[in-house]
Amino acid sequence: MFKLLIFTIILFSISYAQNGTKYLIETSLGNIKIKLYDDTPLHKENFIKLVKNKYYDGVRFHRVIKDFMIQTGDSNSKDINNKASWGQGGPGYTIAAEFKRNHFHKKGALSAARQADQVNPDKRSSGSQFYIVQGKKYSDVELDQLEQQLMQGDMNNFAKTYWTQPQFAYLKQIDWQKLQKENPDSLTKLNKKLTDDMTLAYQKSGKSFKFTPEERNTYKTSGGTPFLDTQYTVFGEVEQGLEIVDLICNSQTEPGDRPVQDIFIKSVKLISEK
Repeated sequence: MFKLLIFTIILFSISYAQNGTKYLIETSLGNIKIKLYDDTPLHKENFIKLVKNKYYDGVRFHRVIKDFMIQTGDSNSKDINNKASWGQGGPGYTIAAEFKRNHFHKKGALSAARQADQVNPDKRSSGSQFYIVQGKKYSDVELDQLEQQLMQGDMNNFAKTYWTQPQFAYLKQIDWQKLQKENPDSLTKLNKKLTDDMTLAYQKSGKSFKFTPEERNTYKTSGGTPFLDTQYTVFGEVEQGLEIVDLICNSQTEPGDRPVQDIFIKSVKLISEK
């Protein structure tokens, strides 16, 4: 009896751990079942709060792009007479980015929308808007090219922090124009040394971007949007209803990527909570 009780508890614990926090998004074209990730707690808690407040009930899919994604979550989109404001709304706050290398933009990824880098250098997420990836399939050659682009972006971000270290304070004292005029060879050598040192530090930091074998295989077989990795926070995924994502994504659109057909979220309901 005691052994049976332990076995039952273990089975219950495993089942509970696998269930996680899941929601059913009821749309006008069908249902999408999603799972939220535990290791992006800021986004998870915010989504739960908004659902409890019925924030998403009635919002439209205001941006739809075939082979890319479907975007929703803007409360402005509830107003059919003010389409010009769709995509600009939210709850009045943003969320700190939670980039995780184990969560990537595969087909069905649930990710937070955000403003562009020019006005949002910290890549903070929208307080409510999110998108679900449809994407497309990629070849190894395409992934190699994207890898280089993402690595360069990571290196640029690394450099912004690297050059603010105290040991580089002397660089502010250099008269670069004078050095270029009087000793261009010396300037070239200094630039090369600084660049080489920064590149080496970046490589040692372990931040060098590489698609994992799992990511490569997924992007080649199922598809996704790999160029968004490390740029937008992925905080969940679709468990059921990818056919509904495809149906929405393949719908006819008008200028501004607005669906011609009115597509909206009826409600978001909790299925299981962890």
